Amino acid sequence: MSSHGKWSWLHSPITGGVLLVIAATTALFWANSAPSSYHHAWHDALFSVSSGFSSTIYSINLHQIVNEFLMAIFFFFIGLEMKRELLDDDLSSVKKAALPLFSALGGVVFPAGIYYFFNVGTDTVNGWGIPMATDIAFALGVLAMVGSRVPLSLKIFLSALAIGDDLMAVVVIAIFYTEQIFVNELLVGFLGLVVLAIANKMGVRNRLVYYSIGLIIVWISFLASGVHATIAGVAVAFTIPSRREISMGNYLIRAQELLGGLEKERHSKADVLTKHAIASLREIKILSYQASNPLQLKEEALHPISALFIVPLFALGNAGVIVDDSMLAQLTNPIVLGIAAGLIIGKPLGIFLFAKFLTLLKWGQLPEGVTWTHIIGAGFLAGMGFTMSLFITDLAFSDPEQQIIAKVAVLLASVISGILGYVILMSSPVTKKRH
Repeated sequence: MSSHGKWSWLHSPITGGVLLVIAATTALFWANSAPSSYHHAWHDALFSVSSGFSSTIYSINLHQIVNEFLMAIFFFFIGLEMKRELLDDDLSSVKKAALPLFSALGGVVFPAGIYYFFNVGTDTVNGWGIPMATDIAFALGVLAMVGSRVPLSLKIFLSALAIGDDLMAVVVIAIFYTEQIFVNELLVGFLGLVVLAIANKMGVRNRLVYYSIGLIIVWISFLASGVHATIAGVAVAFTIPSRREISMGNYLIRAQELLGGLEKERHSKADVLTKHAIASLREIKILSYQASNPLQLKEEALHPISALFIVPLFALGNAGVIVDDSMLAQLTNPIVLGIAAGLIIGKPLGIFLFAKFLTLLKWGQLPEGVTWTHIIGAGFLAGMGFTMSLFITDLAFSDPEQQIIAKVAVLLASVISGILGYVILMSSPVTKKRH
């Protein structure tokens, strides 16, 4: 979604990518130069709730706030993107969706299979979901750095692929990384979703209805049910209205009438408006909201919050692993081999082979201007797992040592994948036509 004017940099994929790099680098430096300070800042309790007998019944730290609450907002944003794409964009028809979604499936199956191959029969096999994910901020950021050497249609393909990738990751988290489900709490959460769906159907557009029920009922219920609360973010996003209340034609007719009534105010130098002018401006504001798409408005508003605040903060709190000489001995660890091979080899290989298979069957075709070299390069960019991979790491492993090993592997593999993707795309023939 584009944004114009002096604030356009807020929506640039390069901006989000740069902030991610800064946050990850800062986390690594902080954790290795002052490990106790880093651990204290993120993992020591900010506050605790105790009973009258002084036994702590609940405590929360900054790491939990980011991973449980702020990441639910991030997944809400992802859900808005998914719904928009599915309804009226790059995934809105079978013909448009076939190639990127089937390619995304290859980019999920191959990395998971490779990881499983290296870890089968061990207690680390549960980490197979880690190399499945794509960090869309990093991937699109590197692609933006390539510039006009690649067609715009490649960005559309990679964006749609990443949306499909995220959708599959959400399903995997919900099904395979939920240890215990408390049915009563989950039913309350689903009841909240039903209420929101009915409100959508009835034409309710008040954002407070969706935010309050989404937070107080759905998010808290999912959190208490054992299903990861970020799933609630995606679920609530799919209940957000995506229809305009009035057509653009009716909007223009009425807005022109109201603007015509303000014509006599043109030459007024007074700062105090007439009651008629105030009423007209208020009605224009209401009409403008009615003619807009609530889903798109929320997505536009959340994009800078997600890309410039939540994701970098998540990176700051999760990428801080201590890297020392002992890490060199872990390079042959099955976790490292599985994640690294999954992201660096499995991602591009799975995406390429599944895309090739679909085109051979004539069920899909490459976007205009996109070559197989572009697909391979985009496949390597998709191997930049980072945010989602780090997120799944904390769900897959409870052992802190295994988490550290996995996070180092994710960081290393993401950097290598990004460099390879950049080099391949930069060496591809310059696109003659952008579309």
